[in-house]
Amino acid sequence: MSRRSRRAVPGPGTAGPTVTVCRGCCCGTPKVPGLDHTAQLRELRQALDGTATVRVANCLDACERANIIVVQPSAEGRRHGGRPVWLGLVNDSEATTHITAWVKEGGPGLTDPPDILDLYAFSPSRRVRAELHDE
Repeated sequence: MSRRSRRAVPGPGTAGPTVTVCRGCCCGTPKVPGLDHTAQLRELRQALDGTATVRVANCLDACERANIIVVQPSAEGRRHGGRPVWLGLVNDSEATTHITAWVKEGGPGLTDPPDILDLYAFSPSRRVRAELHDE
């Protein structure tokens, strides 16, 4: 995978990436054991404060891949071809750390994700992608 970096972070007045964290019927519940779900969300919000918007979705309808995090590009990232990146089975703090580091570098369209995130990436159905876009 080639590494590209067009710009480390969005400029002043420019909205950064959006990170959507699923916390519905499976994600963020005891159905996914061994992870402090509250701490994961807190870590994302603290690490990305001022860099990205972190929001919570009730259910992203890909429960077999709980916990799910979707990283949507900034406007600048979209102009450079960035598309939302769906990450599933994000059930350890190391994965969360890799996600936050990538988003701080610019996220989709501006920098390639670390190779380790390839293990988590998946493509949801069109219906599921459309539902996220409508929120």
